[in-house]
Amino acid sequence: MEKRPIIALDFSSQEEIQTFLAQFPAEEKLFVKIGMELFYQEGPSIVHELTAAGHDVFLDLKLHDIPNTVKKAMKGLAKLGVRMTNVHAAGGIEMMAAAKEGLAEGTAAGKDVPDLIAVTQLTSTSEEQMHHDQLIQVPLKDSVVHYAKCAQEAGLDGVVCSALEVEMIHAATSDEFICLTPGIRPKGASVGDQKRVMDPQQAREIGSNYIVVGRPITQSETPYESYLQIKKEWNGEA
Repeated sequence: MEKRPIIALDFSSQEEIQTFLAQFPAEEKLFVKIGMELFYQEGPSIVHELTAAGHDVFLDLKLHDIPNTVKKAMKGLAKLGVRMTNVHAAGGIEMMAAAKEGLAEGTAAGKDVPDLIAVTQLTSTSEEQMHHDQLIQVPLKDSVVHYAKCAQEAGLDGVVCSALEVEMIHAATSDEFICLTPGIRPKGASVGDQKRVMDPQQAREIGSNYIVVGRPITQSETPYESYLQIKKEWNGEA
């Protein structure tokens, strides 16, 4: 099956989304990421609009709170019909398990429960920052793998991680455990504020299950053409 890169819709309004999507053929069904900036501005309506148009949605809200609160929040988010959502692994095993329970309880009968993944360490976080800001003194890769194993123990479907950590995570969990990798940049593109990046071909070769691409598509003068090129690289066709 042909794989689609997930497009990070890092916009602040519904109007910006409509302008962006108008540059794609109507029959091109996308996998898109809605983050906090857009969801906090537009609310559930933007999710309904995208799913009604046939697009799959990764709702990237990174929930992190006490288990009962996260469970209730996930029960509500499940009703939006998203394909995937996430939490922070730092919230702990009990919180992650509660999130999974909430998603299952909130999913309508006959519908698939959304995939639930956990953020390990943000791809904007360097090892030095992790040591200084979080007082986590183990190597960054050890922190990431530990969080991934906790997520698996909690019953989650996978994690968000840097492509640089995919092989270690699969070795510590399983090949079926989702490794979704942001920080993907085509060859020659600016890395922006990301610290740990790879190009689509490299991500495919090391076993990433999903990749997230934002600015190389959303800020391109020809977004659809940029999307198709990244899609080809991701599928090993370029």
